[in-house]
Amino acid sequence: MRHLNKLFVAALLALGLNAQAQDEDNPWAISFGVNAVSNRFGAASEFSDQFSQYFKVKDWNILPSVSYINVSRHVGDGFSFGLTGSVNKIDKLVSRTPGTQDYTLNSVDNLTYYGLDAQIKYGFLNKSWFNPYLHVGGGYTWIDDMGNGTVNGGVGVNFWFTETVALTLQSTYKHTFEDQMEANVPRHIQHFAGLTFKFGGKDTDGDGIYDKDDACPEEAGLPQFQGCPDRDGDGIPDKDDLCPDQVGVAEFQGCPDTDGDGIPDKDDACPDVAGPKELNGCPDKDGDGIADKDDKCPDVAGPKENGGCPWPDTDGDGVLDKDDLCPNVKGTAANRGCPEVTEEVIKRLNEFARTILFNSGKATFKDETLPVLNSMLAIFKEYPHAKFSVEGHTDSDGSNALNQTLSENRAAAVRNFLIEGGIAADRLMSTGFGETKPIASNKNAKGKAQNRRVEIKLIKE
Repeated sequence: MRHLNKLFVAALLALGLNAQAQDEDNPWAISFGVNAVSNRFGAASEFSDQFSQYFKVKDWNILPSVSYINVSRHVGDGFSFGLTGSVNKIDKLVSRTPGTQDYTLNSVDNLTYYGLDAQIKYGFLNKSWFNPYLHVGGGYTWIDDMGNGTVNGGVGVNFWFTETVALTLQSTYKHTFEDQMEANVPRHIQHFAGLTFKFGGKDTDGDGIYDKDDACPEEAGLPQFQGCPDRDGDGIPDKDDLCPDQVGVAEFQGCPDTDGDGIPDKDDACPDVAGPKELNGCPDKDGDGIADKDDKCPDVAGPKENGGCPWPDTDGDGVLDKDDLCPNVKGTAANRGCPEVTEEVIKRLNEFARTILFNSGKATFKDETLPVLNSMLAIFKEYPHAKFSVEGHTDSDGSNALNQTLSENRAAAVRNFLIEGGIAADRLMSTGFGETKPIASNKNAKGKAQNRRVEIKLIKE
């Protein structure tokens, strides 16, 4: 029995022989069943003698119980490595009379047979239910307490009932290189019949797809998606689906496009109403480039700066209020919506200006001049964005310096009056020219009166 114990210990140790993949799904396999040993011990050394009575099952030595165990591991490309332990009883054998072709079936007294063999298998049709294979290897065989090493080879076949369970049939020729008459264990054939169970495949999520082939090993899925789920059933696995809980289309990586405008709902600011891509899927009824939802005038085209509404032209002069410096007074486009200061206007202003009366030698107005100044003020107000220069002039009486100062002060007095009347200061400037620009002779009183004057000029920008 010590030999039998060794066999089973060795078979269990075989589980750790290799760390590679039995087939790529279940790397490990264990087989057990019955074995039979041919009775042609002691026959002639010719190889053919061992197979001449291959199918005479009635003459085989068979132990009617589980009498072998094999543990193997697939090592890739159809190859696997395994270890087999077997036990049997030899109660009959066939021997040939030396020097003759005569064979005799002899009964023997229940010799104990032990075998421990390692083999490399190469399988064919590995994806089929019918899986034949060849094997080679070597081992050691004992009969009672006498043994010999052997070189082995043979054939076998697996009939797979399921992915992991098969009926296994195998025949192994064991060859010893010692003389047959002297060998402790002569050459012979050993047959095996049993069940094989593959195991070791890992399927963490239980979806029937092994982890090594499962793109989503932690989450149950479908075979057509390499084990990944498709929660919304749109044919796009969740791992590739940007909208895994909404039925969508492949074009948008699994996201829907409810309004059919070519923009997926997740990117569509108006998912229920078709609109152009440049407006994030929202419509623009008036075609002004502003989405209706942001357009204060969705039915009338208008600029974005005015909320989608057309700009108003309050004074109706053809210059939009946004560009009209005088939005409440009709003007011209050339003058940015303001009325233009014509030569006629300047002429009228100067007619008033020449009648301005100052107290003698001073920059103060005589009372009768106030109506003239107010008339001028009214004209200035009609042109709210025009700029003017107020110029002062004197006659030649007195020194040049005194006249220069007086002319500057009188021009400034007119400017200040206009500013106090509501004209913006930045629209007016004043200057004096003293007696340098006479318009009449300073040799008589009439000419001097004409030279003492104020003139208004338009500043053109």
